Amino acid sequence: MTMPADLETDAARLRETMAKALTEGGVLADPGWRAAVERVPRHRFVPGFYLPADEPDGQGLTVWEPVTAELDHGRWLAAAYSDTTLITQFDGAEPDWKNPQVRHGGAPTSSSTLPSLVVRMWADADVKEGHTALEIGTGTGYSTALACELLGSADVTSIEVDPHRLQQAAGALYACGYTPTLAVADGLYGYWPEATFDRIVAACSFRAVPPALLAQTRPGGKILLTLSGWLYGYARVLLTVGENGTAVGRLLPGTVSFMSARTHAAPAFGNPAHWAAGLPETGRAARHSPQRITAATEEAFHLRFLAQCAAPDAQMTTVGDVVHLVDVVTGSAATLAPTGGRWEVREGGPVKLWERIERVLSAYDEAGRPGPETFTLHFCDGGQHLRHPRLPGLPLPRP
Repeated sequence: MTMPADLETDAARLRETMAKALTEGGVLADPGWRAAVERVPRHRFVPGFYLPADEPDGQGLTVWEPVTAELDHGRWLAAAYSDTTLITQFDGAEPDWKNPQVRHGGAPTSSSTLPSLVVRMWADADVKEGHTALEIGTGTGYSTALACELLGSADVTSIEVDPHRLQQAAGALYACGYTPTLAVADGLYGYWPEATFDRIVAACSFRAVPPALLAQTRPGGKILLTLSGWLYGYARVLLTVGENGTAVGRLLPGTVSFMSARTHAAPAFGNPAHWAAGLPETGRAARHSPQRITAATEEAFHLRFLAQCAAPDAQMTTVGDVVHLVDVVTGSAATLAPTGGRWEVREGGPVKLWERIERVLSAYDEAGRPGPETFTLHFCDGGQHLRHPRLPGLPLPRP
């Protein structure tokens, strides 16, 4: 299909409109980043993507509709310049964009992150002209292009674990005149050939701060990454790197989540009914409802991360009305079921999973329900610890 002759004119107009909206929303306070948003042609980096349909299918699965210029030029261009995350891959399998199919469900494994979050990440990391930067997770290359606009291509390195993703991003970047250093590499290990960096920004999440990133950041440099885990609790942290592999930084406010680094993804745990079958027949009244960490609220988002710190190897799923916790590392399990206006918990194995989480929830309440920005993450002696002046230290998974 031949593109309309006025494509670039329309795209420039939409970029200007998007930049204006982001500025009015307080996202583009820095004129350098606004200029980058106005110049980078996002549509060149997203030739095909998926958008969710208005309604799920009969089984409750999200219906993902493919969007390309050939299928619907207007919808494609409008979405490219909307402040929306565009899913470009599911389950690690590259779509056939010449003949894309509607999808039902699936786990997104690559995307073009919404522009406001992309800019927010670079800005929160205090990236400024003159810095050298490592981006972990090239994705479509749009974020990389923004960094190149501000810093210059020579000072930008971007790595991606998926070779096909990187190949497509490289083609789009080079076609637009950007020439950063690109490499297929696992973000867990950074990229030694270009170290050291002034700033490292990760567009994926990790269970623990990778030591290689600390070693590849100059003292006084900063690392912005998202910590997550198998309960899908998230927290962003901006670390300032010290000497001898140490770092400290505060958690940042907000409810931002990123896909897990593939090496840190949760393992399969089988059938929750099999785990529940080995639990005691009778339980106890739960001191806290599981809804405290599952509700669609900002506090629950924060609490899920704290709960994850207490039980870092636990996973959670809900079957009917019953919440299941499963720990494949220790062989522990727990269920929470609504019974007569309360929740009954049954636990088995060497780790009492819900009891651990309850202790953290109770301590959080007693401390006055402090927000994420009051917590600090300390990385020292090869481990990481979440600390708060009114709460006991919470050890996170070791890197």
